[in-house]
Amino acid sequence: MNAKALIASSLVWDNHGCMPLRPLDEDFLPQLELYRSSGVDVVMINVGFGEQGVEEHFRMIAHFRHWISARSDRYLLIDSVDDIARARETGRLAIGFDIEGANGIGDQISLISTYYDLGVRWMLMAYNRNNRVGGGCQDDDGGLTAFGRQVLDEMARVGMVACCTHTGYRTARDVMEYSEKPVIFSHSNPRAIWDHPRNIPDDLITACAGTGGVVCLNGIGIFLGANDSSTETYFRHIDHVVQLVGADHAGIGLDYVFDRQELDEYIKKMKRTFPPGLGYEVGEGLKLVSPAQIEELVELQIKAGYPENDICKILGKNMVRIANIVWKPAGMGR
Repeated sequence: MNAKALIASSLVWDNHGCMPLRPLDEDFLPQLELYRSSGVDVVMINVGFGEQGVEEHFRMIAHFRHWISARSDRYLLIDSVDDIARARETGRLAIGFDIEGANGIGDQISLISTYYDLGVRWMLMAYNRNNRVGGGCQDDDGGLTAFGRQVLDEMARVGMVACCTHTGYRTARDVMEYSEKPVIFSHSNPRAIWDHPRNIPDDLITACAGTGGVVCLNGIGIFLGANDSSTETYFRHIDHVVQLVGADHAGIGLDYVFDRQELDEYIKKMKRTFPPGLGYEVGEGLKLVSPAQIEELVELQIKAGYPENDICKILGKNMVRIANIVWKPAGMGR
């Protein structure tokens, strides 16, 4: 089977995309069509990150939910795992939400169930810097806190997946040792291929696989190489994970940024979150692997001798497995 046919017959899940975080701006949302035209069936989009607080997260959720519901012929907001198949059968893009860093809950654990009921399906622990839950990957990581353990307990109770992308090494180890459910890295790359603080060492990849989890590979050029967004380099990162822990534990999380200007503004304002010297200063020149490159990726996987079933796992079956294990019906956490 060729790449185009394999994509058409497979469920394709991109575990992280970045729409602009402006709750009164709809200009970029039509670009979600890029996922549909690239054969993607499921995409998770962030509703907030880093130091953004509770109000900012809820405003973005309200904005996205309103926009999606007004276009129910093309998009379906995920409530259950069954919605993924339903969206695919009806030619719609299934959309779920994610939160990049537990600052979105402040000090109120009860918000986790509310976020889940509104469509948030995974949350990462810390975004580059330390917070109440634990340490960030670019900060002095003191490990998972007592509050962080309570957060993980509540996430498991309501069905929200725990993610260790952007999280510090010690905290990530603690999360994976503490959690009884699979843990993911939603958009991270192996440090063995490119040495960057945002990338993760092999022992974290192995620990993630040990939980039954998945490492979804990031498509941002400065985490792949020297601002390198070639499909060949992206494949090298995926292949490293596959060779290390097997195809059952690799996925796609492109982290595709639709508004580079907004990202550049965040980088200039948030020097502690995006410190100089780590490549962030390229700003609008940041190169990104596009969803449109997924077909080239599959071609490289076929050329490398990957079995079709392994390709299907990486494209989306692995994340469906995680969803089936962790997610619960919305409203059950109340």
